[in-house]
Amino acid sequence: VQLVESGGGLVQPGGSLRLSCAASGFTFSGAVMSWYRQAPEKEREFIATISSVDGSTYYVESVKGRFTISRDNAKNTVYLQMNSLKIADTAVYYCKLARPNGVTYWGQGTQVTVSS
Repeated sequence: VQLVESGGGLVQPGGSLRLSCAASGFTFSGAVMSWYRQAPEKEREFIATISSVDGSTYYVESVKGRFTISRDNAKNTVYLQMNSLKIADTAVYYCKLARPNGVTYWGQGTQVTVSS
């Protein structure tokens, strides 16, 4: 299983970015997909997840109403639309794939920097 994130970059506060995570080597439709982030000198934290069954989503409180997770099973890709970005959103963003048997895989991460 390989996960490749893209879409990170430098954006001003209040701006938007869309992250993508393309998966290969596994039946993507059967996997629960999630996004995490890790800021400098902080632990990796959960951001959002999307179900493999019904597409239901769940977000950490700090991004509710600003971030949207979605998936395109035909393209084996999960997305994270990030709006109204704040300086505090600066971090390396990672996607995670969880197989039904509990085995998980991580991408290499993509840097998001929010700065004026």
